[in-house]
Amino acid sequence: MTRRLLIRATGTACPGQLAGLGKALAKSGARLLDINQSVTFDRLSLEALVGIDQDSDLEAALVAAGGDLGLDVQTIQVSADDYQRWSAHASEPRLILTLLAPHLPAGILAEVGALTAEHGLTVELIHRLSGREPLDGGMPRDHHSIQGACVECWLRGDEVDLDALREKALALGAMHGVDIAIQEDSIWRRHRRLVCFDMDSTLIQVEVIDELARRHGVYDEVAAITERAMRGELDFQQSFRERMAKLKGLDESVLAEIAAELPLMDGVERLMKQLKRLGYRTVILSGGFSYFARHLQERLGFDEVHANELVVENGKVTGEVREPILDADRKALLLHEISAREGLAMEQTIAVGDGANDLKMLAAAGLGIAFRAKPLVRRQARQSISTLGLDAVLYLIGYRQVDLEEAE
Repeated sequence: MTRRLLIRATGTACPGQLAGLGKALAKSGARLLDINQSVTFDRLSLEALVGIDQDSDLEAALVAAGGDLGLDVQTIQVSADDYQRWSAHASEPRLILTLLAPHLPAGILAEVGALTAEHGLTVELIHRLSGREPLDGGMPRDHHSIQGACVECWLRGDEVDLDALREKALALGAMHGVDIAIQEDSIWRRHRRLVCFDMDSTLIQVEVIDELARRHGVYDEVAAITERAMRGELDFQQSFRERMAKLKGLDESVLAEIAAELPLMDGVERLMKQLKRLGYRTVILSGGFSYFARHLQERLGFDEVHANELVVENGKVTGEVREPILDADRKALLLHEISAREGLAMEQTIAVGDGANDLKMLAAAGLGIAFRAKPLVRRQARQSISTLGLDAVLYLIGYRQVDLEEAE
């Protein structure tokens, strides 16, 4: 008759403890069914579930081994019913909940715990992805480090209403100034290979068309058209053509001046450096202008660029763009085409953008991220980042700060 025992060992960590406990288990002929160990501030916590098919005094042997190793060892009998429940629970789908913020308030743990319990989810594991906070409590000063704090929670549960959970998580995060991202765990999470970015207000901190309008003295007119589009009175192509017409006669030299002064988004240089090192293909899919997208390509090393082509004649902007206009539908289409061309599944793609024009692309990608987006876009996108820089995308892919530092 098989006995199942849960073994718990705690104490000050030192080399040789796993070996000592392992020898005691081996002498009893135990089979290892599950194991988890962690060390926090030199304090070891080990739990192991074992099965034994023969009579043995394993409990006494483990207590004796623990005494020699400086560990307090407890053994708990696990009934067949409890083991069956554990096995069934382990086969339930797993979700990854990620908390991101400049600093994480301790109270968010209670709120997240209550939210996950409400949806029948068990918190299986919590670990930190971000680096250590400096002793002075400030932000990391290493320019290679992702700024801010990030904790990842593994959740287990069955028949979860994911849309309802995400909606409540979004509201909870807004209350505490914390981004809460929830993803389904899968083999694709750490095997994504293509990242497509919007440009304006995503890779750079401005909307280029607004900057052009300011230099041409038509900013208020362009802003009024943008406002009409936001009210739903114009679709993207209509509003884009009307705004472009206002730029007619702008001197081509202004394009070069603005391109040279484009303010990069926080974290974009760190993100691009790591994505290239990790082997991702990087693409700009922008409803903005290729003139500026190519400038970013040269500066940051993007593999390819797709954006709208300004028509310039005799050194002046004509107010027209070459067809086809890159709108929401075309962004999603290009994402599919590039993925197929590179031999990738759509689950291996990531899309990042801030506007309503990006929503179809975000929905099509395996991981769609609304970055510093307006509330409407955050609500419709599956994931969002608003509290940290663009390099926090690496946390949603599952990389730890220490992984990235070791790659330097």
